[in-house]
Amino acid sequence: MTIENARPGPPETSPSIVLLTLAHRIETELGAALAPLGLTVSRLGLLGHISGVPGVSFSDLARMSGITVQSVHTAVKALSGAGLVRDNTARPGSASAIEITPDGRRLMREAAKALAEVDERLFGPDADPIQRQIADAVRAAFGTGP
Repeated sequence: MTIENARPGPPETSPSIVLLTLAHRIETELGAALAPLGLTVSRLGLLGHISGVPGVSFSDLARMSGITVQSVHTAVKALSGAGLVRDNTARPGSASAIEITPDGRRLMREAAKALAEVDERLFGPDADPIQRQIADAVRAAFGTGP
């Protein structure tokens, strides 16, 4: 056999690379869908945590979000300035109790619509069959419906 005839086979598919590539696409599409609402994917995540755990502390938010407490303080300050959350700290030095405001809840409903559109586009009936399979596997793994 000559070197010209010894072609390598296709590279092995890495689930990590495939999922990272898909995650990047999802984040890009979701970011574009959230931009008109004045939200980023990260801020949507923080609002989701605050909505799901009323009275959450800065340190708990940092743990849930995988970011530093200092970054959470900065983000919450911006969200608070926009009227989306409030910090019900009774007095300086006491533990924070952050909660979402009615405006924050309204924005979350709008963001949920944007998310549903992205999900439909990327994982709905007209999406790539492999992406639909991935969505089905995620739903099965986490016990959620379509």
